[in-house]
Amino acid sequence: MTHPLDLNANAIADGVRSGAFSAQTVVEESIRRARAVGERLNAFAVIREEQALEAAAQADRAVALGEATGPLHGVPFAAKDLTPTAGDLTTLGSWTKGDWVPTETALCIRRLQAAGAILIGKTTTPEFAFSSFTNSPRWGVTRNPWNPERTSGGSSGGAGVAVATGVVPFAEGTDMGGSVRIPAAFCGVVGLKPSLGRIPMTILPSVFDNISHFGPLARSVGDAVAFMEAAAGGSDEDIASLPIGFDGAAAGIGGLEGKRFALSLDLGYYQIQPQVEAVIRQAVAEMRRAGAVVDEVPMGWTRAVNDEWFDLWCVFMSAFFGDELTVHRHHMDPSVVSMIERGLAMNATTYKRVELLRTTMWRDMARLYENYDALLCPTCAITAPPVTENDDDYAATLPDGRFKGLDLTCPFNMLPQLPALSLPAGFAADGLPVGLQIVGRRFADEQVLSMATAVEARLTAASISAAPIATHTDAALRLISTR
Repeated sequence: MTHPLDLNANAIADGVRSGAFSAQTVVEESIRRARAVGERLNAFAVIREEQALEAAAQADRAVALGEATGPLHGVPFAAKDLTPTAGDLTTLGSWTKGDWVPTETALCIRRLQAAGAILIGKTTTPEFAFSSFTNSPRWGVTRNPWNPERTSGGSSGGAGVAVATGVVPFAEGTDMGGSVRIPAAFCGVVGLKPSLGRIPMTILPSVFDNISHFGPLARSVGDAVAFMEAAAGGSDEDIASLPIGFDGAAAGIGGLEGKRFALSLDLGYYQIQPQVEAVIRQAVAEMRRAGAVVDEVPMGWTRAVNDEWFDLWCVFMSAFFGDELTVHRHHMDPSVVSMIERGLAMNATTYKRVELLRTTMWRDMARLYENYDALLCPTCAITAPPVTENDDDYAATLPDGRFKGLDLTCPFNMLPQLPALSLPAGFAADGLPVGLQIVGRRFADEQVLSMATAVEARLTAASISAAPIATHTDAALRLISTR
C-alpha cells in the first residue's frame, strides 16, 4: 500500500484537510525516512524532529477545529543548510559560521510555511554552495541514492537525495550555476531554476546579484508547481523580484502537439557521454511521437561560457566570503580558498566585460525563440561521477577540442531571466538517471512547467523513465545501505 507521504504535495494536503490521514502520520514517516537516509547517504545537517512534530500536531488541531488551512497544509519539506531558518543550526556547509542559529527565516521558507508546509530538516551542501559535488569540510560526502559510490551532485545535493528517497515531495534549493538542476539530474528528480526575480532572493549580502535563484527540487513537475505557487511573487525584501504572482493553472498539463523545440546535444562544445546522448535521443523521439517538432540546431558556443561564468563565480565568492580567509583559512575547503583568491585578483574591467559574452549569448537565444518555444539539451554531460572526484576533474579541453565538462547548466545562469528545468529523462546503461534540460523564454516559467508536465506524462506512459518514487520504499533503502 502507498503511504500518504508518497502522494503528491497537493494530495497530501487534501488528505490531511479531509481527515483521511493526519499530518502527524505523514511527518513521522518523513522523519523516519530522513534518519534512515541521513545515516546511509548523509543528506541532512539537521533533522527538526521536535519542531516538525509540534507543527504537525498544530496542523491536525486546526483541521479538528475547522480552522482555515493553506494549500500545503501538513506537507513536509526540507530546506538547504545555506538558507537561514530561525532556531536551527545553519552552517553553509562550513566551520566558519561556528554554531550559528539565525533568529529570522528566509522569505522563501516563510512563504512555504505560511502555505501550511512543515519544515522537517536542513539538507547538506558543500561549503558556501560552491561545488557540483556535495562534500563539505563540516559534513563530509553526500552520496547518490542510485549508487552510493557516486555523488549526489551539488550544491543542493542533500535536497536531491531527500526528494529522490521519498523523505519529502519537494525541497528548497539554490542555483547559482546549476546547483538545483545538477543534483536533480544525478538523483533522478525534477529541478527548476526559475527566472530571475520570480522568487525573491533574500539570503545574500547583496540584493543586486544576478546569477542566484531559489528553486524547487521535486518528485514531479506538479510538486514543483505547488512549490512555485507558494514561494513566487514580488517583495520589497528583494528589489529585483518581479511584482507578479505565479499562475498555477497556466503551469498545468498541456499537449505537445504543435510545440516547437530546438535541440542542442552539446551547446556547440561539450563532450557528451554516449549513454547520456542515447537517453536524450530516446526522450526526444517520444516527444516527436506525441506531435512535437524537435529540430537539432547548431549553437556555436565555446568553453568561454564556462570560463567567464567561473570568473563571475569567483568574484561572488571573494566578495561575500573573502573576509573568512583571515581567521578560517586552515579549515576551509582548499578549492574555496583558491576561488576566493582568484576573485580577489580579478581585474574590474575584465569582470565587466563578461557582460559582452552574456549579450552575445542572449542574442543567440533571442533568435532561437523566434522559431521555437524552448531549447532542449542534456542537464549534465555525464551521469553522476564517483564521490572521489571533484569539479577540477571536469574543466579540460580534450585533444579533439571538445570540453570535458560536468554540466550544461551554468550557461543559463549567465542568462538568468530564462527559466531552466531538469526533467528525469530515463536511465543510462550504468543504471543512473539522466536529466533533460528545458530552457524557456524569459520569465515564461509557467510555460516551461506546462511543457515539462506534458513531457513527463509522455515519458512515464512510454515507460522510458522509472518514476523517482521507485526509491521511496524500505526495500530500496535497504538496497542503498548494502550496495
